[in-house]
Amino acid sequence: MTTADPLLDLLAAAARRDQRAFATLYEISSARLFAVALKLLRRQDWAEEVLQEAFVSIWQHASDYNASLAAPLTWMTTIVRNRCLDWLRQPRREIATDDESLFESIADDALGPLEQLVQSSVTKSLFSCLQRLEARERQTIALAFLHGLTHSQLANHLKEPLGTVKTYVRRGLAQLKDCLQS
Repeated sequence: MTTADPLLDLLAAAARRDQRAFATLYEISSARLFAVALKLLRRQDWAEEVLQEAFVSIWQHASDYNASLAAPLTWMTTIVRNRCLDWLRQPRREIATDDESLFESIADDALGPLEQLVQSSVTKSLFSCLQRLEARERQTIALAFLHGLTHSQLANHLKEPLGTVKTYVRRGLAQLKDCLQS
């Protein structure tokens, strides 16, 4: 069955779980759909993430597509648009908080590692240097070293790319080192 719109045939084949057809569908339509996501989200990394989620949804719901309701590209654009709106509704990353509330989130009656550290002069220096870091770097280091999150967990928690999170940690640790050495 060949129609005037090749996307229609590819979507039908994807509904039958034809991976090659789905790959072709992706090749033909991903640039346009990425442009839609980028226009709505205004961040490349977010648009890439949403586009990936949208194509997973397209794969999962290809059998639900009804050609009498919309053209294939219109249907896929609607999925991308809705994913973008869902993404924008999600609570975003770092909410500016003072460091006191971040440290207080570690509740325990006994003296924990943080309280023990606060009592030493080295810790006072460390706390002073932490205050000099940018908020994202300070938050990333606190989550990594006080809460024990891995780089991957940090990226997931902060909704940032893994490379960005690693940069925050590396930059923050370098600044802490410089501050503590002076």
